[in-house]
Amino acid sequence: MNVFVIGVGLIGGSFAIDIKATFNEAMIYGVDKNEENLKQALSLGFIDCTSDLESLEKADIVIVAIPVDATVEILSIILDKIGDDCLVFDAGSTKKKLCETIERHHKRRNYLATHPIAGTEFSGPQAAIANLYRGKTNIICEVEKTAFKLQEKGMEIFSRLGMRIRYMDPGSHDKHIAYVSHLSHISSFMLGKTVIEKEKNERDIFDMAGSGFASTVRLAKSSPDMWTPIFKQNKENILETLKEYIANLTHFKGLIENEDFLAIHKEMEETNYIKTILKGIA
Repeated sequence: MNVFVIGVGLIGGSFAIDIKATFNEAMIYGVDKNEENLKQALSLGFIDCTSDLESLEKADIVIVAIPVDATVEILSIILDKIGDDCLVFDAGSTKKKLCETIERHHKRRNYLATHPIAGTEFSGPQAAIANLYRGKTNIICEVEKTAFKLQEKGMEIFSRLGMRIRYMDPGSHDKHIAYVSHLSHISSFMLGKTVIEKEKNERDIFDMAGSGFASTVRLAKSSPDMWTPIFKQNKENILETLKEYIANLTHFKGLIENEDFLAIHKEMEETNYIKTILKGIA
């Protein structure tokens, strides 16, 4: 099985590690515009050799794990070059624009729109880890537009890697993910920005920062190269979530100004219900 991984960073590299461990016959080809990334991936051993888009005709599986704007630009080119029995899937955090872009491509049946809800705040080949996807949800959009035998090929990979599957249309995916992922990244970035601007003496931050601050600001270490295109592609949904989030912050600020601490306690107590919703999620 010839597996081409386009983008050998955290997401693509973690797929490569687990596929190599799970499929003995898998040959992993790394494709990346960054030569240093390819060198690192080779030295880490999760790709067997480097390659390029011109060699995609021999691919059985193509995994696209690059920023979403680059995926929109390159996916049609990838589909042009693959064979009829090759499955292409991506790991992008937005789906609507991507699905629209290749909607009328003559090899649309070869593409499976996926979004594994997994990752860390780190990036690059050195960030790739084993079992990143085990127990994680993989959202699949427009599954009916993918050839059934290629769906089966994808499901075998996802099953062996221990992923849960959920189906969703691209519009709903982008709307929901704006709340549970994109907004949390914006919040983390802006918390980090607020503290850095206020605490000019960085030593004070490090001395006083507890685990609560560290966990809340963790996502601010994420790659701007990856997240800026996500915010651009999901602009409308993100603006909606920000409007609601800012309204809640403004309301909370008003309660503090008015010293209505009974209402503050009630707000927090009601929000504690999220512990029940998130029970069992790492």
